[in-house]
Amino acid sequence: MNTDITENNSGPLIHVAPSPHVYSTQLTTRNMMRDVLISLVPVMLAALYYFRWLAVKQLFICVVSCLVAEAVFTRLRGRAISLKDLSAAVTGIILALSLPATAPWYVGVIGSTAAMGIGKMVFGGLGMNIFNPAMVGRAFVMIAFSGLLAASGYVAGGGVDIISQATPLTIYKQSGMVTPLPALILGKVNGSLGETSALACLIGGLFLCLRRTASWELSAGVLVGASIIGGVANVLNISNPWSVVHHLNSGALLFGAFFIATDPVTSPLTPRGKWIFGLGVGAFLMVFRLFSGYPEGLMFAVLLMNAVTPLLNRWTIPRPFGGA
Repeated sequence: MNTDITENNSGPLIHVAPSPHVYSTQLTTRNMMRDVLISLVPVMLAALYYFRWLAVKQLFICVVSCLVAEAVFTRLRGRAISLKDLSAAVTGIILALSLPATAPWYVGVIGSTAAMGIGKMVFGGLGMNIFNPAMVGRAFVMIAFSGLLAASGYVAGGGVDIISQATPLTIYKQSGMVTPLPALILGKVNGSLGETSALACLIGGLFLCLRRTASWELSAGVLVGASIIGGVANVLNISNPWSVVHHLNSGALLFGAFFIATDPVTSPLTPRGKWIFGLGVGAFLMVFRLFSGYPEGLMFAVLLMNAVTPLLNRWTIPRPFGGA
């Protein structure tokens, strides 16, 4: 057995755990958040290329609002303000990338405040929340400002004109028109800032998995779950031009698989639990896409699986070596 004594504001805490004990000085919260920020660079560059100053405005508003909200809520709880772990900045960037470029400034402010207050601080702060804070903020503004979050038409710069109409999933759901795969992969489509370029999401996500900051089982589970449901749908309707490959490269699927579902606080700890969690997110996402009135279902899928994460941790506890 190992006993580790640490100090906090309320006095010493004694941590008792069975062996083996493996420690890594690299797996600090700050280092992990730094890796996430680096992995988000390709996605942010794609957003800046296609949406220009609108992307800059959205990122600035959400990041600053999240930092201010965390500082205020931390002070209200009587604790010292510390933003050095970068977690608030990561939440702000992910929230901004989940919003359309044309969303008004107050949507980002309110979403950030809800993310930090309702999604994080109300549970006790970093490491205590059960729901992904960015998705809590996104859900809050989605309910409050549903009309404003519809990605409106915008002609982007960078030498590439994004279709001045709805997102590819909305276009297909309403008219049956299929967006070409190259446009989905490169990002020549309208949508939220982080979901336009599948290639950018894939590059950043692979970096995150190779750094082992994100568990690859979670991302793989999302992709496998979505592929199974999408594949079954294609088999049942073989004439459907929107294939499972279109599903994988459209909307927020890749962005969610690598940057949202992999949140270490709100996802399971065990290998089996991670696979079940990822499969559930992918399956629920496809169910929402195929059978609901929403063209995209990542936010709901992640929050639903966040709710069962404690049960997954309990049900999938590995058997100790030599145990019954």
